[in-house]
Formats: sequence, C-alpha cells, structure tokens
Amino acid sequence: MQGQTMPDLPDTVRDEAALDDLLSRPSPALVEFAAGLDGDLLVLGAGGKIGPTLARMAHRALAEAGATGRVIAVARRPLPALADAGIRTLVCDLLDPDAVDALPRAPNVVFMAGRKFGSTGDEPATWAANVLAPYHAARVLASSRVAVFSTGCVYPLMPTRAVGAGFAGPLAGRGRKDPPMPPPAAATEDTPPDPVGEYAMSCLGRERVFDYVSRKTGEQVVHLRLNYAVDLRYGVLVDVARRVLAREPVDLTTAHVNVIWQGDACDWALRSLSLAASPSAVLNITGPETMSVRDLAETFGREFGLPVRFAGSDTGRAYLSDASRALARFGPPRVPLDRVVRWTADWLRRGGRTLDKPTHFEVQDGRF
Repeated sequence: MQGQTMPDLPDTVRDEAALDDLLSRPSPALVEFAAGLDGDLLVLGAGGKIGPTLARMAHRALAEAGATGRVIAVARRPLPALADAGIRTLVCDLLDPDAVDALPRAPNVVFMAGRKFGSTGDEPATWAANVLAPYHAARVLASSRVAVFSTGCVYPLMPTRAVGAGFAGPLAGRGRKDPPMPPPAAATEDTPPDPVGEYAMSCLGRERVFDYVSRKTGEQVVHLRLNYAVDLRYGVLVDVARRVLAREPVDLTTAHVNVIWQGDACDWALRSLSLAASPSAVLNITGPETMSVRDLAETFGREFGLPVRFAGSDTGRAYLSDASRALARFGPPRVPLDRVVRWTADWLRRGGRTLDKPTHFEVQDGRF
C-alpha cells in the first residue's frame, strides 16, 4: 500500500501531548499490517529517543486492527509513561545474558538498543552496548523476525561537490536567485560499508553479529540504516533552528543532510518486519530530499526574522542515504518536510521543550 499525506495535519503543534499523539499515529497501511501480525511484538531498547514513539504507534496499530498481539517494551529503566498507556513494560540489562535469557519470546522483534554519545573516551562501553548486547539478544531470538535499528554512518561519507552543492527538496531556492543544483550522491543499500570512527564501526559490528546468527540459525533480520529521525524536541532541524534563534553561527562542515519525521521512521520500521530475511536484509530509512544546511538555516532565519551567520567550510562530503527502496515499498513520508520545518520554527518560537541533546550531525571524524 502506498503512503499518502496524513490527513488533518495541524498548522501548529500546541504541546507535548499533542506532539506525542501525532508522532505515534499509525498509518492505515500499518494498521493493515498489524491485522496480519502473528503474536506479540517485543521492543528492545524502548527507552531511547525513538523507542517510546514506536512502542505507542505499534500499540495503537494493534488496537485499531483488533489484533490479539500485544507490545512488550523493554528498557534498562522503568517506562511509566508507556505502562500508563497500557503497554506491558519490562526492565532488562541487555548486557546481562541471564536477564536476556529470561525475556519473553515473541515472533516479532524491533531491536533499538545502542550507544552513541559519550563513545569517545569510553570506547569499550560503546562496543559492549553495540555488539555484545545485540549478540545476547540475537542468540535467544533465533525463531523471531527482527528489525534492527542501525545507522547511515556505517556507509562512507558520500561526495557532494562533484555533482553540485545545492539542494533538491521543498526548500530549494527560496529567497535565492540561483536555481537549485542537482542532488548530491547518496549511499544505496548496495554501497559497501566503510565506517569512520569507533561508534560507526561498532554499529557495523551490531549488524554483523545479527548477520552471524541469521546465517547460523535462520533468524530473519532486516537492518534499518536510519539518518536522521526528527521530532520537535530533537534532531537536525532543531539543532539548526536553535543556532539561528540564539544568533549563533551555523556550522557548514557537513553541508547536506537527509531527515525524516520520526513518526514516518517508526511506521516504516514496523512495516519493515515484512522484509526480514535470512541472510539479513538491509533497508535505508530517510526522507526523499537532500537538504542543504545553508538553505535550511536561511529558511529558519526568515521564519524568525533574524539574520543568519555561518561558520566552517563545506568538506564536500556528507552522510547521505538513498531511500528509493523504502519509498517504493511504503510510499512517501506522510508528513512533508516543509510542514516539519514550520512546526519546528513555531515550537521553538513559543519556547517548546527540547531534549537539549545536539545530534552533532556536522561531525565527520566519527568522534561522538
């Protein structure tokens, strides 16, 4: 089923309750998929930035479909908000093999656990979280199909200058006299991994341990190489907009990015369970646009009525992914990028809460 723009999108998102409701709204295609889902859905690592959205969305989709399966959300700490929403929650340290062995078995699993920030200076902990924990989970889920969250950082930095340093997308050319250039190159699922830095290497390690178990046991796996999910409290758009609003320079070291509304990323991730295979499959998850950071900053400058300053020099490289395979399977994102940009500007202008956790999307040396 092809996607379509979500009906009744608001002009503004009034508060966090409305935001969480909007983020977790399942598409009709997801409800249809949930109706055919056999058994429970186990979400491992449900306590992160994206996990609560995905767990709520899955819970709503199963309820709307009248399915008998339930969502079981697992994290290192209690998840009272999810429990209050009627979702079964469990506390488990995925680095403890005995605790992992005690987890309930489910035919459908989304693996979201991982570690990024704080990796530099504590690399062993990052490798443990991103490789050992996935192995413990993979070995006890051999009879499941598993959607494994990964990252576009496992790909090499893609060249941008050779094919034009402009922007292909809904913000292109606004307020500028020069026409938009062709989009930069982007990594497809067939691009060989070439991770930069220990964080990205450990993320490839996570994929490889699932690959190993998949080949050994027949476990069905799909790796979801995501960059970057955004909501109004966190993400690349918030990073750029906050700098403009604070009259701070916007770094152009990484001059191009891909983003996708977090609700769309979760919708696609859940439906990607249908693609799980042995040997493992791979799917890029991101929006169809390649966004110029300069154009984005200038758009926020116009929204805020503020001048924009820049710093750094475009390296001519960026983490960019081609989501053509996902778009052909699921259709376009239901929330257009233009709308997310306007929501973000309005949210920050009104003093909406942020997580105050920069993505560091501009970093290219792999040190987080």
